[in-house]
Amino acid sequence: MDPMAVGPDDGDRAPVLSERVLNQDEIDSLLGFDLGDDDASERTGIRAIINSALVSYERLPMLEIVFDRLVRLMTTSLRNFTSDNVEVSLDNISSIRFGDYLNSIPLPAILAVFRAEELDNYGLLTVDSNLIYSIVDVLLGGRRGTAALRIEGRPYTTIERVLVQRMVEVVLADAQAAFEPLTPVHFNLDRLETNPRFAAIARPANAAILVKLRIDMEDRGGRIELLLPYATLEPIRKMLLQQFMGEKFGRDNIWEGH
Repeated sequence: MDPMAVGPDDGDRAPVLSERVLNQDEIDSLLGFDLGDDDASERTGIRAIINSALVSYERLPMLEIVFDRLVRLMTTSLRNFTSDNVEVSLDNISSIRFGDYLNSIPLPAILAVFRAEELDNYGLLTVDSNLIYSIVDVLLGGRRGTAALRIEGRPYTTIERVLVQRMVEVVLADAQAAFEPLTPVHFNLDRLETNPRFAAIARPANAAILVKLRIDMEDRGGRIELLLPYATLEPIRKMLLQQFMGEKFGRDNIWEGH
């Protein structure tokens, strides 16, 4: 029998197949919203395609120059702040959905919500626990060569929060100076949080720029992560898309004096 032959009942079945409507479970599976396995759902269906598209959301060349400048400024400022040999390095700059970032923050941590006044929006600065204890240890006179004391399962003390807040204010001042040649902007600390749910400055699906910085103080250190939603950067987007701004970022006053 010819497998391609049409039987007497096939004509009746064809319209039934073409008119079949997917039920809600099948639609959820297609979209990657299967509630049975959250991790698996992130890697399936249309949701996985949407998530992967955010990896290269939009490249902003001038932002790389701004953050290179921030690294240099922070190295000097944190050396003065701690009276220690501090090295700041830029790990990477990437795009991420805001909700995914909040879910990825290793706890405990301190999250500093700050406002970019001229841009009329917010940003987020996350300080990990290793850096918190290292900064507290250094500022309170801890000896070099000894690991910072960590007590798991307890909230940060008032003294620890105050010292971290001082460091955050130093970093925000440097970020402000790093943006200055591009555009005047004031970064003002709004509040400190320890629960990511209380640091929601954007919708979970909104895209953001994530900058990961490593801070080393000889045998101690940790990470700072700076997150800026694309909505915050939108007013200066055209500036950030440029490849070169002229002499403002690269001026060398020493050579100009000769």
